[in-house]
Amino acid sequence: ARDMRVRWALEEVGQPYDVRLLSFSEMKEPAHRMLHPFGQIPTYEEGDLALFESGAIVFHIAERHAGLLPDDATARARAIPWMFAALNTVEPPIVDRAMATIVERDKTWYEDRLAFLDDRVRVRLGELSSRLGDADWLDDAFSAGDLLMVTVLRRLNGSGMLEKYPNLSAYVARGEARPAYKRAF
Repeated sequence: ARDMRVRWALEEVGQPYDVRLLSFSEMKEPAHRMLHPFGQIPTYEEGDLALFESGAIVFHIAERHAGLLPDDATARARAIPWMFAALNTVEPPIVDRAMATIVERDKTWYEDRLAFLDDRVRVRLGELSSRLGDADWLDDAFSAGDLLMVTVLRRLNGSGMLEKYPNLSAYVARGEARPAYKRAF
C-alpha cells in the first residue's frame, strides 16, 4: 500500500500521527468511502480536513511543515515537479510490470508482454539515472520529490532491474537510510 509515503513524510517533518488499520472489506464500506471515494488507502484526517491519494497527502504535509520543500521559491518550484514525475511518469510502468507478474503470468503472451513492460521501465530508469548522475538527490537537498521517487523505485525490489543502475540503487539506499524512513517503516 502507498501509506508508507505518508508515514515517512510525517516522520520527516516531525509530526505525530495515528495509524488506523483497515481490512479490505472495511475499505469498501460507506464510512471509509466518505474519506476515499475509491475505497483505497491511504487517507489522511486533520481536524475537519480529509484527504486521499498519497501524493496529495504528501504535498499537503510538505506545504504545511518545514523539511520536505525548500524555502527558496525557485528551488521549491523545481522540487514539486519531481513529486508529480515520481507518481505520473516513473510509477505507472513499474506498477504495470508488477501487476503483469502477478495477474498475467499464466497467459500465453506473458513473456512478450513482460519484455515490453521491462523496456518501458528501463527507459524511465535510464532517463532518471542520467538526470540524477552522481548527485545525492534530485535537486540539491532531499525533498518530497525524493521521498516519493524512492518509494516508487522500491517497488522494483526483487526484480533485478534497479541494480543495473548503480546510482539509482545508491539513491534508494540513501532514502532508506534516513532516520525518518526507518522510523516510518
